[in-house]
Amino acid sequence: MKKELNNPKVIRAWTMYDWANSVFSLTIATAIFPPFYESVSKAASIAQGNSVNAPYYLDILGYKIVNTALYSYALSLGFLLVAFSSPILSGIADARKNKKFFMQLFCYLGSLSCILMYFMSPETVYIGILLFVLSLFGFGGSLVFYNAFLPEIATEDKYDEVSAKGFSMGYIGSVILLVINLLVILKHDLFFPYHTKAYELNAAGMNMTEAIQTAKSYYEVLAIKLSFVMVGLWWAGFAQITFRNLKEDKSNVLNIEGNIFHKGFTEIKKVYKEIMLPHNNRMRNYLLGYLFSSMGVQTVMYVASLFGSQELKMETSELILTILIIQIIAIGGAYMFSKISGLIGNIYTILIMLVIWIGITVAAYMVSSSEQFYALAVVVGIVMGGIQSMFRSTFAKLIPEESNETASYFSFFDVSEKIAIVLGTLVYGILIDITGNMRTSVLALMLFFLVGLFFISRIKNFKGQTI
Repeated sequence: MKKELNNPKVIRAWTMYDWANSVFSLTIATAIFPPFYESVSKAASIAQGNSVNAPYYLDILGYKIVNTALYSYALSLGFLLVAFSSPILSGIADARKNKKFFMQLFCYLGSLSCILMYFMSPETVYIGILLFVLSLFGFGGSLVFYNAFLPEIATEDKYDEVSAKGFSMGYIGSVILLVINLLVILKHDLFFPYHTKAYELNAAGMNMTEAIQTAKSYYEVLAIKLSFVMVGLWWAGFAQITFRNLKEDKSNVLNIEGNIFHKGFTEIKKVYKEIMLPHNNRMRNYLLGYLFSSMGVQTVMYVASLFGSQELKMETSELILTILIIQIIAIGGAYMFSKISGLIGNIYTILIMLVIWIGITVAAYMVSSSEQFYALAVVVGIVMGGIQSMFRSTFAKLIPEESNETASYFSFFDVSEKIAIVLGTLVYGILIDITGNMRTSVLALMLFFLVGLFFISRIKNFKGQTI
């Protein structure tokens, strides 16, 4: 395996999975699916006999749940499934040396779920929610094993550069597909023969003006649904480049007999004991710092568009433009902070970014116009790409060189992120309920970054040098 380290072909293939799967986080989780879900769930609520005015309730096993709350629960459930399953599965992967198998399994689960979301409608809203949960499960689960390959394809001095390249490829790929999907959605009348359908509706008794509007709405929804299919095909299709070129070191494969899940649990327990050893205090401080920092970062990422729409009354087109700004700027941010880390070290680079994130929460509290929101989006883009890339590569450096349990180690890393998403969004929602003010809730996120700053700053010495 050592002879393949820093192989340009292998590294390019590895980064292509970022290119492949990042379209999910942008198109499904951020830009297109949330407003589509809101529209479909609203129609489903009205069809169930609920009020035509907000809040819109959906009947779940005899309970009435607000549609937006149900979306949050689905989000939490998807990531909780990853948090609970990945430690066991990563233990199995480390024992059997079959990380790529699990990576493929989750990839295909997620991409197929995206494709099947094409069939989501007010009549199938619950199936659509289930598919959304499964797509989140596939997305998050595959990343555990994808990240675990980093120490197996590059030497430590290349971790920052390779990780940054992966995130940049993800940002580029996701922006390209989002632009294509938005072009089809916003200009659907150029791609679909809506006049033919309008004539059919008119022949059936509908007046022509209403028939044209109905036909246009039909094809707009069709274009949105096709974007889900495009995400699934893009994800699974480009992932083939990664799967074809990534090779695993099959030496030291453990012979697993009996209960395979018990063996997987044994592997993860072994790594947990290693992390808890006194000399591994750097790893513990890092994971705690990453947990709290991610609570802030991930919450900002998931609520940014909601903040813009509710607090600043921005249009959907303006919010999508903001998302594109963040994604494009993040490409340069990942590379920029990779270069900075080469000059001052990873830990100091992360500390600088956390200070900037603290400034972002203060600025978000005071922002009052769409222009200011765009400016803030530029800053968020710079540090978003940088901090995600730097967190991944720094963790890879903290894994003991003699360890063969890279997937198990990275499962701790990934579980920290998933728990951070759940806790961060939960706390944010509770604060909104208590204060009734999104600005106060955003400002409160500063506490997450301060706690993260505290733990990361305690990492004073790393492999013989202060970084």
